[in-house]
This record gives sequence, C-alpha cells and structure tokens, in this order.
Amino acid sequence: MRIFISTGEVSGDLQGSLLIAALQRQAVVTGLILEIIALGGEKMAEAGAEILGDTSGIGSMGLIESLPYVIPTLRVQRQAIAYLKKNPPDLVVLIDYMGPNLGIGTFMRENLPDVPVAYYIAPQEWVWSMSFQNTNRIVGFTDKLLAIFPEEARYYQQNGAKVCWVGHPLIDRMANAPNREIAREKLGIKPAEIAIALLPASRHQELKYLLPMIFQAAQNIQSKLPNVHFWIPLSLETFRQPITAAIKDYGLKATLVSDQQKDIFAAADFAITKSGTVNLELALLNVPQVVVYCLHPITAWIVRHILKGSIPFASPVNLVVMREIVPEFLQEQATADNIVEAAMELLLNPEKRQKTLLDYQEMRHCLGELGVCDRTAKEILAMKK
Repeated sequence: MRIFISTGEVSGDLQGSLLIAALQRQAVVTGLILEIIALGGEKMAEAGAEILGDTSGIGSMGLIESLPYVIPTLRVQRQAIAYLKKNPPDLVVLIDYMGPNLGIGTFMRENLPDVPVAYYIAPQEWVWSMSFQNTNRIVGFTDKLLAIFPEEARYYQQNGAKVCWVGHPLIDRMANAPNREIAREKLGIKPAEIAIALLPASRHQELKYLLPMIFQAAQNIQSKLPNVHFWIPLSLETFRQPITAAIKDYGLKATLVSDQQKDIFAAADFAITKSGTVNLELALLNVPQVVVYCLHPITAWIVRHILKGSIPFASPVNLVVMREIVPEFLQEQATADNIVEAAMELLLNPEKRQKTLLDYQEMRHCLGELGVCDRTAKEILAMKK
C-alpha cells in the first residue's frame, strides 16, 4: 500500500514521524506492507519514509515573512504533483502546512478523485479564518478530517467536513518523557540551579524578530537570579551558528543542545518560548512558561486594518480552553521588560505557579486519551478503497 504524506516545518516533521511510526505498527497488525513517500524532514525519514522533498526549513508565519518562501514552496508543490501524476498512491495524508497542501489537495480532487485524502491537523481556520474560501477548499477535497482539537473538530464539522476527533498526538509523545530527577541528572543540573528553557526559533524569521527580545529578557533574569542556567534545544542545525553567537553577545550562562529537547523540558523550572507546538509539550510536562510572538510590522498592520483579523490567542495552550492559561505577549507587547515581569512572578510566586499547574490539568483533559497516533493510523488505513 503506497501512502503519500505532505507536511512541512519542524513541527510537521515531528507530527509526521509520530504518525508514520503508528502506521507501521498498525500495518504489522493488519498484514499490510507500506511504502511511504513524503514531503517532510529528517525525523520522517528516520521513521521510514522516502523523502521526496525536504520541507522542514520551508515555512513562515505572516504575509511579508512568506515572500522568501514563495518560490521554494511552489517548487516543492510542483514536485509533489508531478510525482502524484506519475505514481498515483493508494492514499494521501496532508498534515497542516496549508500553502502547499491546498494545492496538492485540489489537484487530487480534480485529477485523482478516486484516491482518498485525509487531512490530519487541519489548518487553524477555526482560529484566524478571514473568509470561508480556504475552509470550503479544505472541506471540498478532504474525505476524512482527523482533528486534534475539540474546537477544530466542531468548526470543520459545522462547515460540512466528515470529521473524526482523535485527540492531540503530543499526549502520546510526552507520555514517555523522562521524569524531572532523571532528566536533571542526565543534563548535570545541580539541585540549587534554576533551569530555564529558551525556545526562540524554529523558523528563520524568528531569529530576527524573537531571539533578541528573548535573549535580552534572559540577560535581565540572569542579573536578578545568579543561580540560573539557560538551556536551548536546537530546532534546525542551520541555527547553531547565530544562536551560539547570540549566547556570547548577551553573556548568557547557556547550553545549546541537539536532540535532547524532551530531557530539557522535563528538567526545566520555567520556559520562555515562541508560540507553537512546544507550548503544549511544556504544559504537558508541567513547565510554567511565557509565550511571545512578533511579525513584520507591515504584516501586523495589514492583518489589523485590512484583513480585520482577530486572533483570540496565539499559544495553543490558551486556544485549547479559549482563555489565558499562560501569559502571551504579541507584537508591541512583546518586550523584554514584559517577559521579565511575567517570568519573575511565575518563578518566585508559588501561588501563581500552582494556579498555572492546575490550569494545565484542565487543558490536558481537552486533548484526549493516550493512543492518539494509533487511533489516527487506524482511521487512515481504513480509508483505502
């Protein structure tokens, strides 16, 4: 059985790899032999996919920010469509990554209508949709939409999609995270040391807009708390040099680490992070956090004044329950001073910290039960005509 999977960016590569592992497990049970071709990255390749195009570094958030990626995105989309024309698969699975996936999904509906299309982790039209155009396209070419958030499931169902709510895959991923003591021992963190995770970037634009502000906040916190040490998991190898240089420029007591993100999250007392999937990973390991995000000023102006976009929250932790669990600072509010103030309160005020942990428990109940990836894989394999 040949399955084509399309996703992009660091988070898509992670989700794709978890899904591929589950598809392989379910294939063994049902006696299927799978051939998986994908747009994705290293993690998906390690899980057993043949990578048609590496999309882990092709991605952006915002209008101006997306301009450098227009040509690479179109190129990879054309490459995928050319492959699909010559080698029609038995199934297509789209994961997030709206730009290329809208084109691929539309191509499938128009040219290969007999091949079922599953959309797993649908674009967040339910959060920031400015019109129903993209929603209608997604519903039009998707045979089964596998939703990870309850609100996502409701939105797409109301708009005519055949929806199955499977729960959030990070429930599975974080279930095998090490406990705090083991993780701290592994990383060599002393009992009296305050370990703070810094997550400034998984996209190139974030090195410019987020890293200086997050590192400035870290520098200020370091001056107030001498026993602090910062831990920075590396999301893309190409970021190593600029992050290493920034650590030196800001004089941070920091360690940059590859392939140990789960250990860092399990060991951390606190995190300062960009908005994204990592917010949920931190919440599932009970790490209080401050979330920031910034776009190009022109993008922000267009969204506010022309598209009239209104985004209730940026962090998925807050989106799950549609109220603020973690402090988030967006655009003009995203300053080092605001980060430091919120961070110091969460680090030093036990009541505030306890309230965050209780809120995390509420959020956790909205993410479904263990076995998300296997449930998703079963739903996908059942679609084969």
